[in-house]
Amino acid sequence: MDKSQQLVATDSMDGELATLNLGPTHPATHGIFQNVLTMDGERIQSAEQTCGYIHRAFEKIAERRPFNQITTLTDRLNYCSSPINNLGWDMTVEKLIGIEVPKRVDYMRVIIMELARISDHLVCNCVIGVDTGALTGFFYLFQERERIYDMFEEVCGARLTTNIGRIGGFERDFSPELYNKLNAFLKEFPKRLEDFENMLCRNRIFMDRTIDVGPISAERALNYGFTGPNLRAAGIDYDVRVMNPYSSYQDFEFKVPVGKSGDTFDRFNVRQEEIHQSLSIIRQALDKMPAGNYHADVPEFYLPPKQEVYRSMEALIYHFKIVMGETDIPSGEVYHAVEGGNGELGFYLISDGGRTPYRLHFRRPCFIYYQAYPEMIKGSMLSDAIVTMSSLNVIAGELDA
Repeated sequence: MDKSQQLVATDSMDGELATLNLGPTHPATHGIFQNVLTMDGERIQSAEQTCGYIHRAFEKIAERRPFNQITTLTDRLNYCSSPINNLGWDMTVEKLIGIEVPKRVDYMRVIIMELARISDHLVCNCVIGVDTGALTGFFYLFQERERIYDMFEEVCGARLTTNIGRIGGFERDFSPELYNKLNAFLKEFPKRLEDFENMLCRNRIFMDRTIDVGPISAERALNYGFTGPNLRAAGIDYDVRVMNPYSSYQDFEFKVPVGKSGDTFDRFNVRQEEIHQSLSIIRQALDKMPAGNYHADVPEFYLPPKQEVYRSMEALIYHFKIVMGETDIPSGEVYHAVEGGNGELGFYLISDGGRTPYRLHFRRPCFIYYQAYPEMIKGSMLSDAIVTMSSLNVIAGELDA
């Protein structure tokens, strides 16, 4: 038996309780998490989670880096949907500088962010299926996630940690091959998604394992600071894309799905419906894609084309200053939030006019709602604790910044 699974008996007036270390190396935790559970047989009496196993000091590292080199750090927050992190950071810097990007850039960003949202939700819901004993759906939809990664690779050359986009826009325009892959995905993916839903949504075993499991009320979710699908599953229709539109999200029509009980089944269904809504948004963005440039006219912050660097002294100077981090940023204080895969992903940035941030804080949704986990599993069975964690979609990279 793995050490993380060993039971240690403790005395109690009510009988013999046991302490169970669920993690930090247990495969069912899907990451480096430790939860110290006090067990009465198979039932959880209390729980205490431990954060800090992968502390990487992202915020302090970022405060020593030029602004354009911080994008690679944001990849490592929610690595299941890293393009949303990348583009959210770019928009934060643009907000501080006062850059207005072309409409085409907004629409391109929307397509990439919604693909990333689909990818994130696929990971979460497939894993919920695995943790309830349904492995087949995982194989069905992970093939589709690979198709999304193929599209990311077509845009930027990377798949998981993408470093996609630039301050001011994109490194290059969408290629014809990307449009071909995107259109094929939009045509073929809905059938696979339907097969997955038919397999689970009305499956009696799946429903018994998820309904009334790990519930949280709307009031408690708000008190903890929940956002994203986990808040919407509790019945609160808060979505950053609607409440504080960015990247021209106000141009698109889509619904904000909500649940009622805030349990694992609701969280699963909210994410499933959000995948359908993301597909609709991508289709709208493709149909209404504006003409124009794929980046703003900001040579101080946007790398010039390599060909120009070879033949233009001005382009060479800009290239050198950007790469070497010698471009000063205006002083100011901004907060910008995007609707990440797990909720409101915010960047609080203070600049003193230098070449690096004076202070930077990442609002990581996973770190916030993970605080509610002990309350949500108290009194439940041990097997329910695993499914509850999966349905929250706790990403280890967001716990320690």
